[in-house]
Amino acid sequence: MFTARKKIQKENGAEPDELEDSVAQAMFDLEVSANDLKADLHDLYFVSAKEFDVPGGKKAITITVPYRLLKNYHKNNVQQRLVRELEKKFSGKHVVIVAQRKIASLTTRGSRGSTQKRPRSRTLTAVHDAILEDLVYPVEIVGKRTRVRMDGTKQTRVYLDPKDQTNIEYKLESFGSVFKRLTGKDAVFDFPINAAE
Repeated sequence: MFTARKKIQKENGAEPDELEDSVAQAMFDLEVSANDLKADLHDLYFVSAKEFDVPGGKKAITITVPYRLLKNYHKNNVQQRLVRELEKKFSGKHVVIVAQRKIASLTTRGSRGSTQKRPRSRTLTAVHDAILEDLVYPVEIVGKRTRVRMDGTKQTRVYLDPKDQTNIEYKLESFGSVFKRLTGKDAVFDFPINAAE
């Protein structure tokens, strides 16, 4: 297990739990055994892994990676191949990879005591939109509608690119459940219906 520990780097030196250990071991095994993934996985690691329940008795594993490594996961389709292999190892569980992002307060104190506006990328809305993009990667979001019900609750309907429907349709409920657990917002993932049909 010691060699697999380099695949997980928890903040403040915290000990990984059983799920995180097993995901780290699976990533390490892939790095050692899969020749096509060996070079790409060498410098990649993750920060945490959590398991969420999905309606229908399924489970979803969310792997949180450092934001600065997200581009490396996206390079050369590493993320797609990694997710496919991890779903094989953890049979019956859907795997999604999300970047670790921080939401900053409205104003922050600078080094000299002056206030400074937060960057747009650190706002609540921007972070939640980015999590949405991470969840469905590599599928493109082609539309979004927010519906406000009479009781004031909101539900977002996210439309995904229909060309990827066959590859990702089985994960739609997992996306909704994971998004609800990460952000507290309801989202329904769907594919647009063509008016021509």
